[in-house]
Amino acid sequence: MIDFELPPMLKMVKDMAHSAARDAFRPISRKYDDLEHTMPEEIRPLGAMMAQSMGGGPPKKKDKDKDKAEKKPKVATEDVVGATMTAVVGAEEMAWGDCGLMLALPGQGLGNAAISAVSTPEQYERFGTKYASMAITEPGSGSDSGSISTTAALDGDEWVLNGEKIFVTDGERCEVVVVWATVDKSAGKAGIKSFVVEKDRPGITVTKLEHKLGIRASDTASIVFEDCRIPKDNILGSPEIKTKTEGFKGVMKTFDNTRPMVAAIATGCARAALEFTKETLEKEGYVFRYGLSKHNLNAVEKELLMMEAELEAMRLLTYRAAWMGDNARPNSLEASISKAKCGRMGSKITQRCVALLGPIGYSREMLVEKWMRDCKINDIYEGTQQIQQLVVARNILGFSSKELK
Repeated sequence: MIDFELPPMLKMVKDMAHSAARDAFRPISRKYDDLEHTMPEEIRPLGAMMAQSMGGGPPKKKDKDKDKAEKKPKVATEDVVGATMTAVVGAEEMAWGDCGLMLALPGQGLGNAAISAVSTPEQYERFGTKYASMAITEPGSGSDSGSISTTAALDGDEWVLNGEKIFVTDGERCEVVVVWATVDKSAGKAGIKSFVVEKDRPGITVTKLEHKLGIRASDTASIVFEDCRIPKDNILGSPEIKTKTEGFKGVMKTFDNTRPMVAAIATGCARAALEFTKETLEKEGYVFRYGLSKHNLNAVEKELLMMEAELEAMRLLTYRAAWMGDNARPNSLEASISKAKCGRMGSKITQRCVALLGPIGYSREMLVEKWMRDCKINDIYEGTQQIQQLVVARNILGFSSKELK
């Protein structure tokens, strides 16, 4: 029997996150949309409280060497409710309140998911609860993460980083930056690893803050690394470099964690717009008749009910990707499917809500136009719609990145 109900623990997370979104995010949502680049000080305590209440973010890492005897992952007879599912349930609710403010929560960023994905237990102890951003994109490297040119050279007991990163979410406010860099350009993608760089290190400079369409409560920065030195063990994962077998493949595990999170954010934002639109239309006398054939519905009914169905599909795809990750099942395909579906449909739903509401939707007196602006980013970062479709096609058809571009 398939059970679509959330267990009690996740219901508690959902309720807590919804309360925070309603009582802490919504009242200041417009304020920090207008005050771009201003840190929302009101939510700093909330970040620590959410991390503690939700188990401190991602789970503590286990020592893989101690678990080699149990090399085969156990297929659970009962669902394991882990950090990824907890994160996506909370993310949907907080994004229902405000996407930008959610991304600005200390300790809850995309960099934290990266640290959780590939760090050693010791590294997780050092960096797991830091306010972490993630730096991937470069002026000459966008969706093709394999073309990264930022370098990391080992010099004694330190790595020396040189290069430039752009579109770094929370790049100015964060405590540490997870930086993707190549340790051997001749090795191609296999030479790419991720490093944790503390913001107070000499040689790291924030050079620019972007003015954005949406998620304006969260800063987006450009960062330059000039002979920036970090300890040797700040490379995520094993300090040993095995460029022919690891590198890019290991680093890409980050996306299996972050793409369901982005999908959940898109779902929460679209849900906010759809709920507001339906409530507004009901006040105007619209009645939404469930159970009828679509041919017996009027145009507005049909569109709203179809959007509700799409929203439910978005949520279930996201839950599946998260569940697989928590239950030690490869989820790269499902993570990309959820991100592609939610990114595209989230934008479509919020745009149609603005259109259906007419002047109310377009006015800044309401938040629905802001939700439309905020939601668009979920179809772009963490891999564009086109990239997700490529990942899905390669996985289903069994093609490599060289065979299907």
